Amino acid sequence: MLRVLHSVSNMARAGIETMLMNYYREIDRSQIQFDFLANKPVPGEYDEEIRCMGGRVFVSPGLNPLHFPRYKRFVAELLHSDPDIKIVHAHNEAMGYYALQSAKDAGLKVRIAHAHNTQIIRDYKYPLKLVCKQLLPGAATDYWSCGRDAGIYYYGEKRWNESGFIMRNAIDVSKFAFRQEERARLRQLHGLEKCFVIGHVGRFNVQKNHTRLLDIFAEAAKAVPDARLALIGTGELEQSVEEKARAMGIRDKVLFLGQMADVSGWYQAMDCFVLPSLFEGLPVVGIEAQAAGLPCVFSDRVTDEVLLSPETRRISLQADDAEWAGEIVAAGQAKTDRVPGMDIVRRAGYDIHEEARRLQKIYLEMAARCANL
Repeated sequence: MLRVLHSVSNMARAGIETMLMNYYREIDRSQIQFDFLANKPVPGEYDEEIRCMGGRVFVSPGLNPLHFPRYKRFVAELLHSDPDIKIVHAHNEAMGYYALQSAKDAGLKVRIAHAHNTQIIRDYKYPLKLVCKQLLPGAATDYWSCGRDAGIYYYGEKRWNESGFIMRNAIDVSKFAFRQEERARLRQLHGLEKCFVIGHVGRFNVQKNHTRLLDIFAEAAKAVPDARLALIGTGELEQSVEEKARAMGIRDKVLFLGQMADVSGWYQAMDCFVLPSLFEGLPVVGIEAQAAGLPCVFSDRVTDEVLLSPETRRISLQADDAEWAGEIVAAGQAKTDRVPGMDIVRRAGYDIHEEARRLQKIYLEMAARCANL
């Protein structure tokens, strides 16, 4: 059996990890198994499901320059202990260099770098990430991405055009198909029957731009007093965002819904989905929202590759809050048929059933290539 080792932060319920689980559930696990190299010592919500499906979660020494020699030994010992692991597939952006270089030094022949974003967050690791970004292509044998723009950012336009590959952020489209009954149930449960519900799904971090979203929502609420903002997710900035909502006097209009195992129902309850991100690769949540037939408003920092539905638009982050609010209200209040969303997303190539078969074929071809090297 072929085993693929995915290098991740940890298997928390976030965008990259959810995408991987979408594939893992659909792939033929009698032929291919997934294992996960977690680089944070924090258990993830998906860990138990992974083990139930035959996968394993290995916790590394961490992505710290001081630990790099120990990290390399850890990966080498792991790979040598299980010859069924033929592929390392790194999802840690620039820091994926750690897993890929360690696998290269251990003699593994197939090493996939996978780009998921079009920018690097400027945190305390930013200088280290810039160095790793430069080293990343030399540690990999294959250059994958969620979309064109992310691939060009991480590997350069020449390398991307010559050998880049897009692994789509595919979903179970039928799960997100518009359901009027579920919409009515959730809106009644939360007292939203007469409300205009603006929705957002994403981790509370700098990238997702929640503080700007509150400013935009406050303008929308002036035009539509019954507007509500539904925020799904958790993260390090959640408390500060809630404090800002309270200081702005709109806390009673903002629903902090936390982390969810299944967000599909809330897409039904929303009237418009908004993603004012500072940067994105190709967001899974954008695909999910369009499958639910939702009108979507994205920032111009979200790649245009996400524009699948005619009800989806991008707007510049330079536009003022009133302009953003106007676009959101107009999009959400327009009379549109939400039922075709599922078929639009499926025709665009984001059906997990089809994409899992495609990925399985590619992995097996890679393993065969490895055997011939």
